[in-house]
Order: sequence, then structure tokens, then C-alpha cells
Amino acid sequence: MLSLPNILTLSRIFAIPLLAFLLWWPGWETGYLAAFVLYCAMGITDYFDGMLARSSGAVSRLGIFLDPIADKIMVASVILVLAAQGVLTGPYVGDMHVIAGLIILVREIAVSGLREFLGGLQVSVPVSKLAKWKTTFQLVALGSLILGQGLPRWTVMIGDIAANVPHTVGLVTLWAAALLTLITGWDYLRVGLKHMD
Repeated sequence: MLSLPNILTLSRIFAIPLLAFLLWWPGWETGYLAAFVLYCAMGITDYFDGMLARSSGAVSRLGIFLDPIADKIMVASVILVLAAQGVLTGPYVGDMHVIAGLIILVREIAVSGLREFLGGLQVSVPVSKLAKWKTTFQLVALGSLILGQGLPRWTVMIGDIAANVPHTVGLVTLWAAALLTLITGWDYLRVGLKHMD
């Protein structure tokens, strides 16, 4: 139960309140830079806990249960705090970028419920390559949005608009993640519908 992979997973869960605290103050650049470092560390532990579990043969039921939960809690926490603090805004569409975050949250909840339903029927739903791309875009998006608040003067001019580089990258990749979320969510739903007769 207290294998190294499980400890790494638990460390991600216990670090989430600290991450949320650091993100709660939009004008606190040092806090956002610290949050970016913590966010990256959490992403690294996410990679290593799975790799270590598989390579050492220490895959456990607890790890299989906790790992996706840790990921979903982290993503949901970051999206909710950034939305609450007005970070998910940009030129032209204002705070409509919150919709991209909402799409991601709804899909995470729906797919978790679907997996639980299919698990009771002994039906596994493997993670597709497209879903892995979605996760990559999602992690890059949230990390970039955090970094943009830590480096508010890193801007370029796009026409008449001064655009913060990491923030703009974050918004673009957030929408890319939302689009892939819709596609992969539909794929999971199609599998689920076959077993709902």
C-alpha cells in the first residue's frame, strides 16, 4: 500500500490545497511562479508513479484507483480557481474561455461515471491516443495559464493588442483540449451506449 508509486500519487493529492492557495491571489506573481513549479512537479510525479509501478511490478489496486482521481482533482481544482479569479479571459471573447474549462470538467465527470458503470459490467475502456493528446494539451494549457500570471510582462503585440505569451498559449491549447475532449468523450459514450440496452 505504501509503495513509492502510491506515495507519489498521494503526494499529488495532498499538494492540491497548496496549489489552490497559491493560485488564489491573481496579482501575486511570486505565488503564481511557485504554483507553476509545484504544478510541474505534480506532473512529473504523475509520469513517474505510473512508470515506477509498471517497471517494478508494484501496480496495486490502490494505485489504479487513486491515480486517475488525483489527476482529475488537480485539473478540476486548477480550472475552478483560475475561472473564479478571472484568469480564463482574453481578447475578443472575454470570459467565454470559461466554456472550454467547463467542457473539460463535464467530460471528466461523465467519463468517470461511464467507467464506473462499465466496470460493473466487466467492460474495460482503454485510453486512446487521442485521449492522451487531450491530456497533453490540457496540462500544457493549465501550466501556461499559471505561468502567464507569474510573468505578466512577457507580452507581444498582436495588432493593437498586447498579448501575454504564456497566457495566449494557454487559452489556445485550452480550446484544443476542449475540442479533443468532445471527440474522445463521444468515443467513450458510443462504447457505453452499446452496453446500456
